[in-house]
Amino acid sequence: MTRPVRIGFIPLVDAAAVIVAVDKGFATAEGLDVTLVREVSWSNVRDKLNIGLFDAAHLLAPVAIASSLGLGHVKVPIVAPFNLGLNGNAITVSPALHAAIMSELEGDPFDPMATALALARVVAARRKGGAEPLTLGMTFPFSTHNYQLRFWMAAGGVDPDDDVRLVVLPPPYMVDSLANGHVDGFCVGAPWNSVAVDLGVGQILHFVSDILVRAAEKVLAIRQNWSEKNPDAVAALVRAASSAAEFIEQPQNRAEAAHLLAQPERIGVDADVIQRTLDGRLKISPDGTLRESSRYLLVGREGAARPDPVQAAWLYAQMVRWGQASFSPDALKTAKSVFRPDLYDAALGREKGEHAYGPDAVGAFAGPVFDADDIAGHLAAFQIGRRK
Repeated sequence: MTRPVRIGFIPLVDAAAVIVAVDKGFATAEGLDVTLVREVSWSNVRDKLNIGLFDAAHLLAPVAIASSLGLGHVKVPIVAPFNLGLNGNAITVSPALHAAIMSELEGDPFDPMATALALARVVAARRKGGAEPLTLGMTFPFSTHNYQLRFWMAAGGVDPDDDVRLVVLPPPYMVDSLANGHVDGFCVGAPWNSVAVDLGVGQILHFVSDILVRAAEKVLAIRQNWSEKNPDAVAALVRAASSAAEFIEQPQNRAEAAHLLAQPERIGVDADVIQRTLDGRLKISPDGTLRESSRYLLVGREGAARPDPVQAAWLYAQMVRWGQASFSPDALKTAKSVFRPDLYDAALGREKGEHAYGPDAVGAFAGPVFDADDIAGHLAAFQIGRRK
């Protein structure tokens, strides 16, 4: 007898472990009958998970934390026993904005501090000339994309609330918004940056791995009360996703994985675009320039699938920095408790501590090494913010 499970997802490559777990049969092998439901917006995924229409979801890591803290919506405690991806986002800008940044650049175009300082000069020139502020898209207020954009811009002296306009757009709508001139750039997950480049309407300025070496992106999110009532199903989901992640990370399987993800009811873009993402070989310019990075998207390798509470602490710190939350030790504890390496380890029969992270589990390009136990020290290092 199989256990029916409904899982919501957004058409993004970092849903790969969930999609491949179902379409390659790993979920069935674990006794699960999974129905995948494709959604267009993160608010839809969150709301349907919270009210029980979904048993689990491919979800933005910060949304799981915000839901558990009752920020921006009703309070529904969430647990994340599996991390669906590290990194995977990129900042893409219009050809016009890219040219403006490059004209002001002093240094390496792949150095985020150099481009942030160049952006500050572009913003100042636009203000002096009476031009409208730049408009940049991100996927949700409680999103890695929001925090990564803000972290990058603020490091160069650009105030993301006063100097530019940040707008929320669902991932599949990013490219059309850039093509129509509604936004000057965006931060989004794969494959939508590559789609913009292939259509000639965007240029990838940065991989998020330029900004943060390790950035928890999406999680397999489950309501806490459902996980407590269904521990065997949770463990089966973790094992199925883990098997899928291991399959995807084998180079000889990438073409098959990309084909599965490319199906219209899954991500619905060309398999070649998806395989380039999985391989970390992205076309960053309409002229065909390629950039390779082994860190563009980590689905399972280097311990990427094991939830790291330090990542949750970093995301909570960004919520405090930008005025979405007030700091409290209890809230920090709650945020960290969303990421559940204990459930991951138990499902896979692994010893605690078998996976060790480095002393700086985040690796941000600016500011001090992140200490999850010193949020105040982290925030004090930055001049720009909206701390309550």
